[in-house]
Amino acid sequence: MTVGEAHARQFTELRPLLFTVAYEILGSASEAEDVLQESYLRWAGVDLAGVDDPRAYLATVVTRQSLNTLRAAARRREQYVGPWLPEPILLAPDDPARDAELAESVSTALLLVLETLGPDERAVFVLREVFGFEHSEIATIVGKSSAAVRQIAHRAREHVHARRRRFDPVDADRAATITTEFLTAAATGDLEGLMTMLAPDVVYTADSDGKASAARRPVRGAQNVGKLFVGMVRLMTQGEIRLEPRMFNGSAGVVLYLDDRVEGVLITDVVGDRIAAIYVMRNPDKLAGIDTPRRIGR
Repeated sequence: MTVGEAHARQFTELRPLLFTVAYEILGSASEAEDVLQESYLRWAGVDLAGVDDPRAYLATVVTRQSLNTLRAAARRREQYVGPWLPEPILLAPDDPARDAELAESVSTALLLVLETLGPDERAVFVLREVFGFEHSEIATIVGKSSAAVRQIAHRAREHVHARRRRFDPVDADRAATITTEFLTAAATGDLEGLMTMLAPDVVYTADSDGKASAARRPVRGAQNVGKLFVGMVRLMTQGEIRLEPRMFNGSAGVVLYLDDRVEGVLITDVVGDRIAAIYVMRNPDKLAGIDTPRRIGR
């Protein structure tokens, strides 16, 4: 095996982990892919004889590159039009079944909570809580003392747990069925039927960055969300609507087509037998990769 082949083999083996680290720090699959490409170029020039732990070494490279990207994107995020949502990812079929906890770590709900953390807090939380790196390892990765990392980890964990909705996981098939029934009721204008499937405090959030029609603020409450969906369907009757059920970020979702053109992605959070949150991606920049299965790992 040549040196180049050895680099490629180790990077490929660790790629699911590295993608997951970058995606959870950035909330963007396209930016995560850019980070991995840049990280591989750096890795290809490393003398492997001097690397004791490729996992820790590459996690360091990817985390630092992700933090650089996140900080550079801060100004763009401030100028974003309307709500920001993470880029939807289609998980490779075996990933959620193999590690449901890992799949939950890339859920839209959790990624939105991570958005409320500072860059260092976000990286420390991801490395510690999701991937189980030791505080001393994280200290080397983020360039801080172990004591500082312990404090950051504790603060980030408390912050996330305070904002993270806790509930028993719903069977994926059941969640998909509820989502489909909800959209069917919306298509027929059955507002009463919609209300029975929505949690009283349901929140609807749409991401468009002003590049497609979408609500510029979250819509709250079952009555308001139900009326919104009935109205949306009426506006779309000018073309042929097609819904394709899929699982995005480990949650039930659908791809919405209008005259065979992708119009958006809808993802739901189902609690019990009711929909607690609806996330709609309308930003075309974040829809380009929805057909690409992503393999996550740790």
